[in-house]
Order: sequence, then structure tokens, then C-alpha cells
Amino acid sequence: MKYRRLGKTGLKVSVVGVGTWQFGGEWGRTYTQSEVDRVLATAKEVGINLIDTAECYGDHLSEAFIGEAIAGDRQEWVLATKFGHHFHGHQDRTGHWTPDEVQKQLEDSLRALRTDYIDLYQFHSGADEFFDRDDLWTMLDKQVQTGKIRHLGISIGSNDNLHQTAAASRVNAQAIQVVYNRLDRKPEERVFPSCEEQDLGVLARVPLASGYLSGKYKPGASFAANDVRNRHDRDERDAKLQLVDEIRRTEVPEGVSMSEWALAWCLTHPAVTSVIPGCKDEEQVRVNARAAELSLVSDDHPQAWK
Repeated sequence: MKYRRLGKTGLKVSVVGVGTWQFGGEWGRTYTQSEVDRVLATAKEVGINLIDTAECYGDHLSEAFIGEAIAGDRQEWVLATKFGHHFHGHQDRTGHWTPDEVQKQLEDSLRALRTDYIDLYQFHSGADEFFDRDDLWTMLDKQVQTGKIRHLGISIGSNDNLHQTAAASRVNAQAIQVVYNRLDRKPEERVFPSCEEQDLGVLARVPLASGYLSGKYKPGASFAANDVRNRHDRDERDAKLQLVDEIRRTEVPEGVSMSEWALAWCLTHPAVTSVIPGCKDEEQVRVNARAAELSLVSDDHPQAWK
């Protein structure tokens, strides 16, 4: 495993983390504590130390699984979670952005995670009108001062949201989370230059483009009715799969899996600190971690941990 400095947080994070939306039960599978224990034990075994979760992956359900799994070695993990939403049911959430509501979410997250501090607490895909509330950031800064939050971050909903990215330093946020992958390079235009200018850490989510870059699907593939990709425009879906097939033939080295290459590709950008793919089981954790060892992942990256 390789490690990088998460921007000006100074945190040492593995270049591959563990995304945990799946633990909330919305990916067509209900997890048990023992399954989560095994996934995170495998992550630790391969050198991963970064976990990304959220208050609304289930009603703090993902957080509760994680809290139980790492209770014995909490200090060895960099734990990132988010705020701003309340889970009600499958793909059913409401937004909650007042200082009092967010402070309650923080306390609920701390309780679920069985910890007294969160390493990275992220504004979660909220609209600019909520982001621009000075009273919200004042409250959060007070929580930083008390030690309940080590660092603040912003998980931007649109991967071209320069408004929130450019304001990060002003609100004392030190990391940006954004959708970035070989099929969606929009952040390279405006978001990444702002991150580099401010020395913000960058977590790249959806690095496998919702599975299109996993290497499992050929042009013309169909998806089950309960698969989120079934709702994508068919022409756009087919165009993506055609592009993926071209990438497989012209960019992916022989003997390297498509998914490993796709994760490593994200890590070549000088702004990107870490990728946070989801994983359904221990084997996927191992496959994801192998991306860190590909020759694409340079030891000379600007944030490489020396």
C-alpha cells in the first residue's frame, strides 16, 4: 500500500480507501456485523487505513457497523463521515442543515461510530444556499476546537461546484470529495486547480463509474430492474460501454484488470489523494488494494508520504 498526505490536514491516508454506502443496505444486500468485520479486517491487512461513510447510509447503520468493527483499534484508522441528511428508507432522505440539526447528527454519528472524535467531517452534497450559512460553519468550528472533529471537509454534489470548492479555506475545510473517474473528468477543469491552489486533500468517489469501469460489462449489456444503471438513459449507457471497450483495448496494459487500472488511473492526477471505491466482500477489498501497486501510481506524487 502507498500513502499520501491528505492536503493540509496532514493526515497520512492510504491511496485506496473503503467506501461504505453498501453497508447501509441500499445496494440490494443486507450486511451483518460479521461480514463488515471481515471486510474491514481485510482492509487493515492490506494496508488500507481510510474509511469513508455517512450519516445517511442507513440511519447511521453503516456507521454503527464500522464503529463495532474498529472499536479495538480506532486510533489506527482515518475515519471520514458526513452530515446534512436523514435516512428514512430506500433512496428516501431529507436534508437537515441548521446548526442544531447538524450538531445532533454529529453526536449521533459519534455514538454510532463508538468514538469521541471524527477525523474528517464532511458537508454532504448540499446546495450552495445551505453551504453559505455562516452560523453552520461557526458551530462546526467550535466542534473542531472541542476536539470532536479533527478536520472539516466538503463532499460536493456536482463535480463542477467551484463555489464550494473555492470557499473551502474560508470555512476551514481542508479536503474535497468529488466524483472522478476515467469516464467523468470534469473536476480537472476547475475543481482540481482550486484544490491544488489551496492544498486541499481530494477523495475521488465513484472511481469505477458506478461499475461501468469494472470490466464486467460489454456494449449492449442489460441491467436488472433494481439496478441503478437500469434507470440510466439507454443510449448514454451504451455509449459509455462502447467507450469502456475502447479504453480496455487501447489504454489498459495486458495482464492488468480493468478495475485495478481504473482506480490507479484516478491516482495519477496530482490533485487526487485517495480513491474510495465500494466493496461487497473481502476479495473486492484485495482487488481494490492492488491498484496501489500498479506502476501508474507514482512515488513522486505531490502528496506522496515520504
